[in-house]
Amino acid sequence: MVRYGIVGFGLHAVKRLMPGFAHAKLSTVSALSRRSAEKAAAAAAEYSIRHVFQSTEELCRCPEVDAVFVTSPDSFHLRDVLIAAEHKKHVLCEKPMAMNVNEATQMVNAARSAGVLLGVAHCFRFEQSLHRIRERISSGDIGQVVFARAEFSYSGLQHQRTWLTDASMAAGGPIADVGVHCIDALRFLLEDDPLTVQAIAHYDQASGAVEAAAIVNLSFVRGTLATVLVSTRAEYRTPLEIVGTNGTLRAENALNVDHPIQLKLVRGGQVVDTEDLRNEEVYAKQVDAFSAAIELQAPFPVPGEEGARNQAILDAAYRSIRNGRTESIQYPF
Repeated sequence: MVRYGIVGFGLHAVKRLMPGFAHAKLSTVSALSRRSAEKAAAAAAEYSIRHVFQSTEELCRCPEVDAVFVTSPDSFHLRDVLIAAEHKKHVLCEKPMAMNVNEATQMVNAARSAGVLLGVAHCFRFEQSLHRIRERISSGDIGQVVFARAEFSYSGLQHQRTWLTDASMAAGGPIADVGVHCIDALRFLLEDDPLTVQAIAHYDQASGAVEAAAIVNLSFVRGTLATVLVSTRAEYRTPLEIVGTNGTLRAENALNVDHPIQLKLVRGGQVVDTEDLRNEEVYAKQVDAFSAAIELQAPFPVPGEEGARNQAILDAAYRSIRNGRTESIQYPF
């Protein structure tokens, strides 16, 4: 059993991670850290977590912590990962991995030097729906992929994560927060990487210095053209569509862990096949996969190098927004 310390124990830990750990078979939570001593103590009491700290440094010194799960705001990821690596703790870091690709590269190099495992928590890599779509693409169900479209929207107004519109703490707006999920999902489904990116964004009074909505267009190595649409102004929706020369795979809420997903195969404008899929075990699968990588030397699907590649795409998207040009993507690994 791998014992985890959760750094930055907040909304995500309460809503997603702890229910996942409750169903995990190889993983348990032994410690947490949170800047507010009162909130940290309350969380520890609610979830029967033995060790409570107010800093990452203290948590990483705990002998009953084998791995650190970094869930702090984006700007703290670099610091928290470097501290964990310094203390020889394996570390799973929430997405987006960092504020920029230079930070992500530092994290990867630090983990390599320390001889610890670094993973990035792209939870949707563990969805049944994405694995099934990838299988159907690979088997030739829709022929050669021509277009791909992924959307991720949610209402960010009055969100509990108030730091999301603070550009000093957040790597960006919805491009960095949820667009990175779409980008990672497309890379996984297509088994391919984008070469270029072109992006435009919309800002409003409530979004501050980060975008409120954006369109990110990607051109992949093998010729697929993809569009990622993100917003913190629309209702929660995560439609995904993969268009091939011999049909289309479509799911209304593919990147969703709360409700069943119906995957449709469309040919000639008609639905010719449907498949019902469920993703409720995503968070348990994610931590158990990381634990298996630690204890059994099994490969973890999203190592730090993969997170850094996603970060390079984010950086190129934001450069494109600033300069209005199509940007080439320079991968660090």
